[in-house]
Amino acid sequence: MFSQLTDLDLRLIRVFLAIVDAGGVSPAQATLNVGQSTISTQLATLETRLGYRLCERGRSGFSLTARGEQFIEAARALLAAVDTFGMQARNVGRKLVGTLDIGMIGHTPVSASARISSAIGRFRTRDQSVRFSILVRSPGELEELLLNGRIQVGIGYFWHRVPSLEYTEVFAEEQFAYCAKGHPLFEQAGEVAPAEAAQHEWAWRSYPLPEAESSTTPQNVTAVADNMEAVAMLVLSGHHLGYLPGHFAAPYVKDGLLAALNPAQMKYRVAFHMVTRGRQHRSDIAEAFIDDMKAAHPPPGADEADE
Repeated sequence: MFSQLTDLDLRLIRVFLAIVDAGGVSPAQATLNVGQSTISTQLATLETRLGYRLCERGRSGFSLTARGEQFIEAARALLAAVDTFGMQARNVGRKLVGTLDIGMIGHTPVSASARISSAIGRFRTRDQSVRFSILVRSPGELEELLLNGRIQVGIGYFWHRVPSLEYTEVFAEEQFAYCAKGHPLFEQAGEVAPAEAAQHEWAWRSYPLPEAESSTTPQNVTAVADNMEAVAMLVLSGHHLGYLPGHFAAPYVKDGLLAALNPAQMKYRVAFHMVTRGRQHRSDIAEAFIDDMKAAHPPPGADEADE
């Protein structure tokens, strides 16, 4: 049993976890870049130092013992703690250290008005050593993750307001109605009357869109989706009409796969917000990134932010 951890012990533990992740000694050769006999010797050395067997291996295959199962949890916790300590020790005295968890809805970064990359660039010029963790979820899920403390900043379209969260508009985009090549309205695209479009099947978002006026909201909705990628898939089938952001649809329009029905009449504006918890619940890291997001997305009429 370990009486004092050494660098050798840590190396042996990492070898064992690599074996577990690979599913056996033989498959772990590629990961560890050493031969099977060397890996077997290292595993046996670890078991000797522990005083118990971690796994069964041989012709019958690889399987963990009961103690091996328990040891995995302890080993992963140990290595995570070692890595965290290493990062903190290397960055003692730095202003911002830790992880920034950001959530956003799909394709937010590529919006023509979004300057999220610019905000990240600004943040990276600070005295910091921060790890970014970015995930993509639906608007409702982002709010839930914020409330649970799983993310610190959410960016996307939000159709209602949670009292305990703060919403700041950062940019907007226009959505236009589209049809795909092969749809009966494709040849008339550009001048299709809203009343005529209403006679056809539509794909619509599964959440409310207050920005869409009643005249814009179709009645004959036969498909719903919670993200623009899914709406695009439905529209591209040639059987549904649907609203998509202009920047998102542009490549398909260029390739002759999509066409706007009536850009002048069948469109609406969507505001995107940065959502956070109240100031008392925000870390210094989150506060700094919020400032950089605001600087990268100035209010209409203000000087353009630096790219």
